[in-house]
Amino acid sequence: MQRRIRILLWIFIVGLVISGATAIPLETEANLLARSIGATDSANLEQSSLLRWLAEVRDGVVATNAKYPFIGYGTDWLAFGHFVIAIVFIGPLRDPVKNVWVVEFGMIACALVVPFALVMGSVRGIPLGWRLIDCSFGIFGILPLWFCRRLIKQLAEANPTGRPAQR
Repeated sequence: MQRRIRILLWIFIVGLVISGATAIPLETEANLLARSIGATDSANLEQSSLLRWLAEVRDGVVATNAKYPFIGYGTDWLAFGHFVIAIVFIGPLRDPVKNVWVVEFGMIACALVVPFALVMGSVRGIPLGWRLIDCSFGIFGILPLWFCRRLIKQLAEANPTGRPAQR
């Protein structure tokens, strides 16, 4: 049971770290994505709306970095936040029963992604399809945590002393 808990936690931790790491090289990623799928020009009406949107995002990131490079510092801090949250999940890796609150915190955070993405994405003019992609991070993030919490509760019932089982 503890092995399954650790696997689920590592899946979540790695997901957080990867998600955070992708927040740093935004211009490089936007250029690579736009180039690889043929998103050439946000004004090109012959392209699909998705390709136009991706070209517009790329153009916005490039223009912002050229004129206001300090704005990128905000996404650097976004990455840092992901890394710090990932570190917090070391607690349940070490003692899942004692630190089940961290898993529950993660579940609450994942649940809050959905309304936040829908509301703030609308405020910022993000297309609905893109907001739904953002919502999927919360949905897919909560799944390993839900299974993990369930296993931790079973572990707690099997070991009522609260002491971690010997390895």
